[in-house]
This record gives sequence, structure tokens and C-alpha cells, in this order.
Amino acid sequence: MIKKVNPKIDFVKLEHSILEFWEKNDIFQKRVASNKGKPKWSFIDGPITANNPMGVHHAWGRSLKDIYNRYKAMTGHELRYQNGFDCQGLWVEVEVEKELGFKTKREVEEYGIEKFVNLCKERVRKYSAVQTEQSKRLGMWMDWENSYYTMSDENNYTIWAFLKKLFNEGKIYRGSDSVPWSGRSGTSYSQMEIVEGRKLVAHTSVFVRFPLKERKNEYILVWTTTPWTLSSNVVAAVNGNLDYVKLQAADGSIYYFAKDNLKFQRLEKQFKDKKQWIEGVPKLKTIAQIFKERGGYEILGSVKGAEMVGWKYEGPYDDLPAQKEPGGYPFIDDELKAKNASAANQHCVIDPGKDNIGNDIVVAGEGTGIVHMAPGCGDIDHKIGKKLGLVNLAPLDDESKFIDKYGWLEGKTATDPNTTKAIIDDLKDRGFLVYAEEYPHVYPHCWRSGDELVFRLVEEWYINMDWRGKIKKIVDDIEWIPEWGKEREHEWLDNMGDWMISKKRFWGLALPIWTFEDDSFYVVGSKEELKELAVEGWDEFEGHTPHRPWIDNVKIKHPESGLIGKRILDVGNPWLDAGIVPFSTLGYTTDKEYWKEWFPGDFITECFPGQFRNWFYSLLAMSAELEETAPFKTLLGHGLVKDETGRDMHKSWGNAIWFDEAAEKMGVDVMRWMYATQNIEHNLRFGYGHADDVRKKLIQLWNSYSFYATYAAVDCFSPKDRTLNTSDLTILDKWILSKMHTLIKESTVAFDAFRVDKFMRLFERFLDDLSNWYIRRNRRRFWKAEDDLDKQTAYQTLYEVLFTTIRLLAPCLPFVTEEIYQNLVRSSIDDTPESIHLCDFPVADDAYIDEALMLQVDALRKVVEQSRSARNKANLKIRQPLAKLCFAIEDDSVAAFIQENSKVILDELNVKVLERVADSKELVEYNVKPNLPLLGEQYGKQLQEIRKAIAAMDVNEIVHSLKSGYCVTINLDGESIDLHKEAFLIDTKSVAGFTSELDGEIAVGLTTEMTPELISEGMVRDLIRHVQIMRKNANFAVEDRIIINGLIDGPLGNALEKYTEFFCSETLTIEMSGKVEKGEFESTFKINDQTLTLSIERKKYPERIKSG
Repeated sequence: MIKKVNPKIDFVKLEHSILEFWEKNDIFQKRVASNKGKPKWSFIDGPITANNPMGVHHAWGRSLKDIYNRYKAMTGHELRYQNGFDCQGLWVEVEVEKELGFKTKREVEEYGIEKFVNLCKERVRKYSAVQTEQSKRLGMWMDWENSYYTMSDENNYTIWAFLKKLFNEGKIYRGSDSVPWSGRSGTSYSQMEIVEGRKLVAHTSVFVRFPLKERKNEYILVWTTTPWTLSSNVVAAVNGNLDYVKLQAADGSIYYFAKDNLKFQRLEKQFKDKKQWIEGVPKLKTIAQIFKERGGYEILGSVKGAEMVGWKYEGPYDDLPAQKEPGGYPFIDDELKAKNASAANQHCVIDPGKDNIGNDIVVAGEGTGIVHMAPGCGDIDHKIGKKLGLVNLAPLDDESKFIDKYGWLEGKTATDPNTTKAIIDDLKDRGFLVYAEEYPHVYPHCWRSGDELVFRLVEEWYINMDWRGKIKKIVDDIEWIPEWGKEREHEWLDNMGDWMISKKRFWGLALPIWTFEDDSFYVVGSKEELKELAVEGWDEFEGHTPHRPWIDNVKIKHPESGLIGKRILDVGNPWLDAGIVPFSTLGYTTDKEYWKEWFPGDFITECFPGQFRNWFYSLLAMSAELEETAPFKTLLGHGLVKDETGRDMHKSWGNAIWFDEAAEKMGVDVMRWMYATQNIEHNLRFGYGHADDVRKKLIQLWNSYSFYATYAAVDCFSPKDRTLNTSDLTILDKWILSKMHTLIKESTVAFDAFRVDKFMRLFERFLDDLSNWYIRRNRRRFWKAEDDLDKQTAYQTLYEVLFTTIRLLAPCLPFVTEEIYQNLVRSSIDDTPESIHLCDFPVADDAYIDEALMLQVDALRKVVEQSRSARNKANLKIRQPLAKLCFAIEDDSVAAFIQENSKVILDELNVKVLERVADSKELVEYNVKPNLPLLGEQYGKQLQEIRKAIAAMDVNEIVHSLKSGYCVTINLDGESIDLHKEAFLIDTKSVAGFTSELDGEIAVGLTTEMTPELISEGMVRDLIRHVQIMRKNANFAVEDRIIINGLIDGPLGNALEKYTEFFCSETLTIEMSGKVEKGEFESTFKINDQTLTLSIERKKYPERIKSG
């Protein structure tokens, strides 16, 4: 039989007991077994980085994954339940380096690559185990013994097969480019990665003058936030269509820069709003201000940018040997070398034109409208350099330090503030510096190590992405949730460059590329092919995973040239690891039939920001190449997790919340409720304040169950072998069952559309209907002593509603629903499934859905709610009876229903009489004013005439027209003007003698006049409230009968004489003693001006003698 439950539930303790129950009884394994052979539903897990414990941001996505897996299991689908761990890449290496105290890549090489890689593997194993236990704590059901690891042989060798196919199609190439580079990590970054690490910082920017040759004392003015790049300047770029001012400074020097920039207020909005601004950085000066502070200036005229093209100038660092190197340095272009072209002799003004989407490369605004360009130090600069045949100067080594032939700069780190200061001092000493300032801007940093990136010219390995059309085609075959995700992916595909797949690091996919002395290369496509081609090092490699350093020693013989080659030392871009999982985890190269059963995936979900160019892109690209089909059918993207104020969570800021902390403080079901309710398109503000609000809703659910359990236990009610008979149902029974079956239908739609947030909002409204209306309005059916058909029907109805509700909720709140199920269902009906998670998802029965009844009861509730609001407005507490409630509503059928059920309203609102009035104007007065700002904007000079016309109209006619959906028409000198709702400002106030409310089609008004009888009854109801509080504070059971001790005389005593029976019924009082005795609980309180001290005690009955 069902047991009474403690309303003061410890949800965290409950969750731990449920975890033990699931494990002890193999509930997950039983769910898997029960769905074996049913229609397959293929979920592909985006691998979580196994590098640290989980944070609450991980738990949102993992909760969504579990919710939809559980729903599909309850709707009869076979699932694979395979979790994934992302293992390889810089994020793991950086943490291991921290543990070892390393600060450079060189220290790793000195330590030993084999030892270092083994430590990376150990870290992955450690934190994958930690995350497994945390995911179990989250209630996430996965086949934890069958998780995939991106460092696995199968994953790596499947990527080899992908690269081999591209190689055979001529899509793999080695190229040099100016790419983002981390000196701390000694590796480059792809386009996909740099967005992740962009940070707002302040750099010292400089205005520098380049002397024009053959133009005495004339200069072009350039501006840069990276002074180190001036060392490698080759050209200066202008916009041929812009006007450039010719300005003479106080010392006679003449400067050229964009005319629009002279008085341009740089970053004015950012400074004013203090957004995207660094504290302590002063407001930026205009160029005009800079020259004014240097003694003033005079404008001599202007020239078009096109006229400046070809002007030659002297660079600020032409004295450095690298500037004079023919062909560039250290990457020498032989053709340019033959022409004796160097950076110094290529210095001139150019017009680079437009970028690949048609935007001007040089614009006015920030800076000077003249851009210094160093093709070896910037991606755009490099593209322009290629196009125009410019030399490349690449001044930095792999630690971002200046190399040889850079004079006094050699060995200095480009991003070191001391280097910047030294460069600025040098420019000043040699007369090149005009002005230096602190400039706030967003700048790329390493998203793992945190150091500032530089652009460095390096050789890397690329996939030629000229086949992006194949990817774009399959993008349209996918259902994107939200829909705009598809356009975002197309936008990325339209603008992306070739895919850089190499990294000069240690722990990651060993790129299967072997190079030969004739500068050719060969891609190996499998372990078997490697063994076949190997001529050296195979025996040492066999038995190891395909990682560095073991694979580095394998040499192969080129199958065509016969040359012996070595593997490149680079590792792969980690998004190759994650993108291949729809193939590697399903046995694409080892069990094609199994792969076909589960591919494509039905569903994936991950956080949106960044994934368009990362995981989503790699999934799409690899599938388009291997099979020319989408790797999944539906993609659900969600926002980010922020703190409660909307800030990013950072450990260093002290606002990060780790998963373990949140799970044990707020409880997992509370967390999952937060995640499930959140609109996926918006960022989630996560914190303990939000959790407290959610916990109140969870308690509301628990209390609804607790109410049933308490009375069912007392009455020994069991739902076993019972069914609902429609003829026995009350109106409220029919209403809540109609609401419930409507919820089932709407829930199924929401879950099938992968919008659990919509389901949760529907459920929260239903919970309010159940708790605050159905249960509250039916309490007496459960309280009454008679065990009649009406009471049995109330029990059975509430049982059906609770059982259905927890099955609907089970995917979202697996713990509390299991706890409720075990007592609500399993304790009474032994042949039901062992766990709620072995039950089927509910199916709606249309026969129970009554739209008209729901409309009528909802209208009745609205009358009650508006009337409560009217009471609050007049400060009339609900325990004070009132004489009459009037209501106005146009729908006669709804009005008739309200009058037929007047007892409900009178009881809810403590009112004596309910009366329908003909029109809302009997209860509410309107004050209608014209919306002057809007009308003035639309009608201008006619405003005053319109104002007069409105003032002359009947306000009730205006309101009636607008409420009926019509406009209000006025005539001005024969011209008809239609005014709609937004043209008016409408206020309401109560008619004299009433406190009223109007909302939509329903108006209510409560009379406010008080009679002595009403005041007396109000005092007794106040006394009832105080006694109920005493019962609660004394921890009496709801069914306990009580004795009240204490003298109740005066006005309250007189009032009590009239309402003794009512008082005793409400408080379960069977005896009232005028004696002053302590009892079990005592309290002193005041009602009106009368102070009372009362005590209560439970009535003791002799124990019944048990027969037999």
C-alpha cells in the first residue's frame, strides 16, 4: 500500500537513493533489453573534452541528450547509447604542461615526447572516468562500458581513410600562409579556432610617419595596434576613391591621411557606454586634437587616393638586414630574388581594392585611411602580397621571437610589452613616431593557453575546399533547430578558406603524410597499407597506437617512385577527430552493414556558438566527402551558460560553478528543470537564485503528490483494478482530465520537435491548474469521513493524473519521478514495470478532451484570479467576507457556466452573492487619452483637431469599438481618419462602491461596504488562520482532531458563537475549553485589537483491540 511521505523532502538525498536503486536493479540494462529489435533511433554524441571535471555548462547539453534519449526509449525505439570523449589536442597538452611546470614547447621536447604523450593519455583516462561518474550523477543513461574515445585506433585510422580519399582526388597540399600562431604553444591556429579565443584587451597603438621619397618633408601617416609588424613593412595601402587631406603641422611637416579621419571620434560609443572598453583607458583623441597639441595645423588641400598610388616612401626599419634581402626572408621567392626585389625597394603606396565579398579593404574611420602592410605578418596582407607579387618578411620564430637579420630586435618576444615599449622608444628617437596611445580592441588569444596570438608565415598542410558545394548541398537536407542555424552554416561555408589540418605539436592524430627527397608526398590510408609500404621502423611501431613518437620512426617506400620517405612530424587538427565519429564509431571501415543500420544519425545536439565552424562543419565536410550525404537528420543547437548577471563564467572571476558543487547544493532535478525550461536560442543565466525559484516549482509537484499520498494512506486507497467511470466524474474531474490529455498531445508534439522547453512551459501551466485549482478545490472530497463513490472517484482521478504526469516528466526529471512512481504505483500495483523508466510514454485519448469545458472553467478561474487582484488593490484580505461580486462577460454560454458554478466562486472569494451585469461600464470607468507622440508623428498639424475630436467622443463607445476589434473613425473637414488601438492610452478605475479589475473580455467588481455580520465572520476566519498555523508549527498530522484551550471572549467571542460549527469543521476541533492550559503547543497573537493566548493538543482515542 501507498505510504505517507514527508512534505519536507531532501531532493539531493533522494537522488542518491535512486542512483543506487537503478544500479542495484540493472534498470538501464532492462530498458535496453526491452527495446531490442524495435525501430532504431540513432543519436550521435558530440564528444566531451576529457580534460577537466564537468562544469554546469557541460550539463545543459548532456541533459538535453539524455532527455531525448529517454523520450525515444519510452516511445519504443532501440538506441545505441554511446557516449564520446574528445581526447586529443592542445587543450590536453596545455594542462599537462602546467602540471610539469613547462612554459615552452621546447621544454616538452627536452622532457621526451613519449613520456609527455603518455601523460596526456593518462590525463584523458583520468578525467573521462571523472566525467563518467559525474554524468551518472546527472542521471545520464549511456552504455558507459562502450564509450568511444577519439584517441582510439579505429578513430584515427578512419581519418586516415578520409585523408587518403582526398589525396587520391588531389585535395591535400602543403602551402605557406600567414596564420594565427601561439608562441607559447608553438603551433598555428585555423580559421575555425581563433574566434574562440578573442578577448578585449588594450594595446599600445602608434601613429607613425613614413617619409615620402622625392617629396621633401612630406609623409604618409599610418596607424597600427601591432608596432612589431612595422619591422616587416613592405607597402602602404590606400582607398583610391577616398579623399586624402594634405595637412601641414606646426613644424612645417606635411602629412597625408584620409580626410574623414581628421575629426573622427574614434570608439566614441564604446567609451560613452563603457562597453567593449578597458577600465583606466582614457578617451581617444582625434587626429585633429593630436596635431593641435603639437602646435596646431593648416589644411593645404586634398588629393584622391588614386593619385597617391605609386608614391614611394622610406620604411621605419629599412636599416634592418631583412628589409634588404632579395626575394624576402626567411622564405625566399626565387623569381623575386632574380629581380632583386626586396621589402625596402618595394615600398610604395598601393590600392588593394576589394575583398572577396566586395567590401573595400581600406576604409576611413579608425586609423588614418592608410594601412601599413606586412605580407609575412597578416592574413589579408599575405593575400594581397601574393596577388601583387610582394616579398614576404616573416620576422618571428616558433616562440614568437624575432629571428636573425632583425638587428637589435633578435631574440625579443613580439607580444612582450617590453618589446613594444622598446620599438616605440626607437621610433621616437629616430623621428618616425607621431603619437602613441592605449587602444582597447578585441584581439585573438590562444583559446587554451591564453597567450596572445601573432600572425606568422609558416608552412602547413591543407585540404583544398573547392568542393564546398557538396557540403552546401547536404546542409539543406538537415532539419536545423533553430531554423536560422542553416543560414549560419551556409554563411560560414560561403566565406571559409581552405581547411588547415596540421599542427606542430605532439599529442594528436598522427597525420598519415610521408614526404620524399623529390619534394613529393604520399598519404597512407590504413594500418594495413602502412605495414605493406613500411621499410623501416615497423617492428618498433607494432603494438603501439598510431601516435607520436612511435609512428615517427616508420619509413615507407613510395609505391611509384620507390623513394624512401619519412612521416611529417605534424599532428592533425582536433576537429578531424570529432568530425569522423559518425563513421569511426559505427564501423565504417570494419563493419559496413552495421554502419548502414545506424547511419545517418537521427539527432545531434551541441552548443551553437563556434560549432558552425568547428564540429558541425567537420561532420558535414567529412560526410560530404565520404558519402555525399548528411551525417545526421536533425541538429539542435543551444545557447551558452552564463552566470546570473549574464557574464561569462570564469574560474579567475570567481563566478564559475562546477557540476559537483551544483549537484550537491541544488540537486540534479532542479538543474535539469532549469536546462529543460530554457529557450534553446537564448543563453542560460545559471545560479542559485534561479535554482531557488525552480525548486519551488519542484516542491509544488511534490506537494501535489504528497497530498494524494497522505490521504490515500490514511484511507488505505489502492488504484489496483479500478478504472474511471465517466458518469461518476465531477466537472472539475472532467476538466483536469481534459487538460491532462491535451497536455499529452502537446507534449508529444514538443518532444518530437525537440523543443522540450516548450513542453516544460506547458507543464508548468498544467501544474498550476492541478495544484492551485483542481487539488485545492477538491480538498474536502479527500477530507470527508464518508468513503463514498465521490471520494473514490476523486482518488482515482488524481491517481491517473499524477501517474500520467510523472511519465510525461520522466525524461526531464528522472529522479523525483522515479521516487513518486515507486510509492504511487509500485506500492499498490505489483504487476507494473519495475521502474518508471521502463514505462511507455503516455498516449492521449481524444475522448477525454472537452474544449468547451476547458474554456468555461478557465474563464471561471479568471474571474476568481481577477477578483483576488481586485481585493489586493483595495487591501481586502481573502478571509474578510464581502457582500457581492459582479461580473461582465459577453459570451452567454460561459456566463451561464459561471453562474451554474457560483458556489465555487463564492467559496474561493469569500463572497455572499454572485451577479452578472450587462456591461463592464457598470464596474469600470474608462479614462481615454490620445497617444500624442504617436499621433503627432503620423498626423503632424492635424494633431490638435484629432485631440479635440477624441475629447468629444463617448469613452465607452471608443473602448467598445476597440475591444470588438474595430478601429475608431473620426471626420476632419470631410476626411475620414481611422485610429487603431495603439492611437489611444486607456486607463481604468473602479466605479464608486466597487473594487474592480478588467482583463480582456472579463470585468469583475467586488462591493466594498462592510456590515457588522461581515466583520464578525472575517474575525472568525482570521482565528481559523491562526489555529491552522499553530497546527502546522506543532507538526500535527492533517487528520488529527484537536482540543483548544484558552479564553476567547469580547468581540471575537461573540463572533465565534455565531460561527462555532464552521470554525470547528475548518480546524478539526472537537472540543473548546476556556481553561488556560499549556497543551502541546501554545501561541499568542492579535486579531483586530484583541490579543489571545491559546494552546492546542491532539485528542487521544483509546486504541482499538485487534481481533484474532
